[in-house]
Amino acid sequence: MRPLDAVGELEAVRRLYEHIWRTGENNPPVTADLLRAMTKAGSYVSGAFDDGELVGACFGFFSPPAREALHSHIAGVLAHVQGRNVGFALKLHQRAWAMLRGVGEICWTYDPLVRRNAYFNIAKLAADPAEYLANFYGPMDDDINRSDATDRVLVRWRLEAPEVKAACDGGPRTTDAGAARAAGASVALSASAAGGPVAGRADARTVIVGVPGDVEALRASDPACAAEWRAAVREVLGGLIADGARVRGFDRTGWYVLDRRETE
Repeated sequence: MRPLDAVGELEAVRRLYEHIWRTGENNPPVTADLLRAMTKAGSYVSGAFDDGELVGACFGFFSPPAREALHSHIAGVLAHVQGRNVGFALKLHQRAWAMLRGVGEICWTYDPLVRRNAYFNIAKLAADPAEYLANFYGPMDDDINRSDATDRVLVRWRLEAPEVKAACDGGPRTTDAGAARAAGASVALSASAAGGPVAGRADARTVIVGVPGDVEALRASDPACAAEWRAAVREVLGGLIADGARVRGFDRTGWYVLDRRETE
């Protein structure tokens, strides 16, 4: 793990992102010249290397000074090193880099339908979902996002919070959706036998919201069903967050667990 600022290294980051998101050379997620300008301005760009091969990269830029925050824009890891904690190492490096510069919070967005990303962000890193952003980026011309609306959840990673410190030391924030349900949580969204979304109840103090097992595969095999999930999660999860519900955690079996705000 190390910061990157040389033009050749930043060009390698561009190629890495093109490969991960399968955009092609005419529509890269970011250009080397932009990354070069960002590093010169003091923003964050890092790379993860395996025997000299760039296998992951992350970059971010600062929020307004009063926020003392960094917005992490893109982080990606090659498929053949997934499962080796490369993404986790990138975030630990980013956290350490930010804290040395007086930054107390890092924000980023992720697709709420992608189960592994929800677990990584909410459980493994202990970041807190703050906003649901409908079609945030608009149409995106890459093989991962091309057929779907770009709904995102914005998370805030409070770098010195006790749960974040524990997560970075290897103690993820665990959540048991089954136990929550046994304790009276209502199921606001689940999957039917055919794999589509089924709306339920969201009237209990604690609410659980399901997502599909592999939405990326579903987009390819059944785009209509994937679109149904997008609309359902936007309405249910987005609605709960907008009403002030707090996402307590994400069960890796595919459930958001939320606590609704008390009302008089």
